[in-house]
Amino acid sequence: MKHIRNFCIIAHIDHGKSTLADRMLEFTKTIQVTGGQMLDDMDLERERGITIKSHAIQMEYVFKGEKYILNLIDTPGHVDFSYEVSRSIAACEGALLVVDATQGVQAQTISNLYMAIDNNLEIIPVINKIDMPSAMPDEVEDEIVDLIGCERSDIIRASGKTGEGIEQVLNSVVERIPHPEGNVDAPLQALIFDSVFNSFRGIIAYFKIENGVIRQGDKVKFFNTGMEYTADEVGVLKMEMIPRKELSTGDVGYIISGIKDSKEVKVGDTITHIVRPCDKGIEGFQEVKPMVFAGVYPIDPSDYENLRASLEKLRLNDASLTFMPESSIALGFGFRCGFLGLLHMEIIQERLDREFNMDVITTVPNVSYMCYDKQGGVKEVHNPSGLPDQTLIDHIEEPYIKASIITSADYIGPIMTLCLDKRGELMDQQYVSGNRVELHFMLPLGEIVIDFYDKLKSISKGYASFDYHIDCFRPSKLAKLDILLNGEPVDALSTLTHQDNAVTFGRRMCEKLKELIPRQQFDIAIQAAIGAKIVARETIKCVRKDVTAKCYGGDVSRKRKLLEKQKKGKKRMKQIGNVEVPQKAFLAVLKLE
Repeated sequence: MKHIRNFCIIAHIDHGKSTLADRMLEFTKTIQVTGGQMLDDMDLERERGITIKSHAIQMEYVFKGEKYILNLIDTPGHVDFSYEVSRSIAACEGALLVVDATQGVQAQTISNLYMAIDNNLEIIPVINKIDMPSAMPDEVEDEIVDLIGCERSDIIRASGKTGEGIEQVLNSVVERIPHPEGNVDAPLQALIFDSVFNSFRGIIAYFKIENGVIRQGDKVKFFNTGMEYTADEVGVLKMEMIPRKELSTGDVGYIISGIKDSKEVKVGDTITHIVRPCDKGIEGFQEVKPMVFAGVYPIDPSDYENLRASLEKLRLNDASLTFMPESSIALGFGFRCGFLGLLHMEIIQERLDREFNMDVITTVPNVSYMCYDKQGGVKEVHNPSGLPDQTLIDHIEEPYIKASIITSADYIGPIMTLCLDKRGELMDQQYVSGNRVELHFMLPLGEIVIDFYDKLKSISKGYASFDYHIDCFRPSKLAKLDILLNGEPVDALSTLTHQDNAVTFGRRMCEKLKELIPRQQFDIAIQAAIGAKIVARETIKCVRKDVTAKCYGGDVSRKRKLLEKQKKGKKRMKQIGNVEVPQKAFLAVLKLE
């Protein structure tokens, strides 16, 4: 145990964590780097240049003549994947805090750092990308000293590209990060921090042993679910899984026990022996809280069960995805899914398409509201169609977030305008260092789920960084905006929005749908309604056939007779015809300016 070190890498998105991890694996001769990111093995991760999934890997390193085992967990940096980071932190004793020498400390750096400090992790600050021409290591060093109050000599300067400083990082990991504490002779306690699905071997759980020893063939049970299994294989994680006869306290490894059902493995559960179980599970593991909800429906209704199976397999690989069945008049049967943010939603949709070949329609994203009725009852509403009748509602409360935005002082004006337009309140502003400012806002979550992050990036030319956490629920004047096509409500397009914005939003929705819905043989009326009141209307004119073309000369009543006949046909067609809403229309609502 004295020779084991468990650590993770935390940083803001695009500060070079995965490249730095690859250099460490190369330096310790764990892998031969063949080009590209080695740990980011998903096609999506490589294409977008982001880490989506935490990756655990073991390295062996010789320091002062003694061999050490280093267990590294590389983590994502985007705010939407902070749950992956919290799980990695729970399985470690130390963390490398990586800061980009060209960009300095950013919002997600601070957020992940506080998460690590709350878990009593030893922090080793590293300045990455010092080989870049625009690097400013001295200014970034000042920021780090201000942030964590360390000595300047504690900060390591490194480059994931050239490999400079990598040996110093590894030496610091051995010297400064404490070894795991625990009792080898105590009953087995192992924390599950991740799981993956393998179509041949079932569900594979990754764990870190807090106390005790696990051997191949042991009879084990999962503490919270109470399910019992045989440990068919245990081992350690390198680039492949390497089986071992036994793993003891402090080790990070995997267990294969032929688990078929995804509900039986819960991330944060504790593995223990059946014969000599532990008294209580390992605590301090937070449950995931989805921020954004959207309906996901199969384009072909017969794919419903396939979609359920695909979502269950995805949830194994991504524990922050939650879903439950729901049905819609317009789209049939599907699932109401909870995501951590819009990027998370986009990635899940992309993975459903690539990994499981599922074509899905995703409805307009929204957040959960608390609805209070006049009898004093309260109901959590994830979907506008789940709201009770307007006459029964006393008031609705919406979630507010505390947002932290770090930007250069040049962009304060436009960023404040953006936040105030989104019904935000400025709490305070502080100068971090030099020309950089940290702004704190209270914002309604419903206003930021659609396009806030994109707008923030564009008005600050990509410099502003953004991080948030849920703060409280507040009463709000919200209106349910329905979209009607020929008098029929399309529940998948209904949204909850603030009363002040409802009319303009309804008008823009109608205009957008008029562009996107193809013309039919009959007129289509598109209306936006709040309750029984119509607030906007557009009409898609029908495709007309010139029925009077063959009628030349003679009395005008001959033409009128043909037009009347056509009018009756159109009326009958309108009664039995239905309007198909293309997938583009659902997505266009997200892009409304």
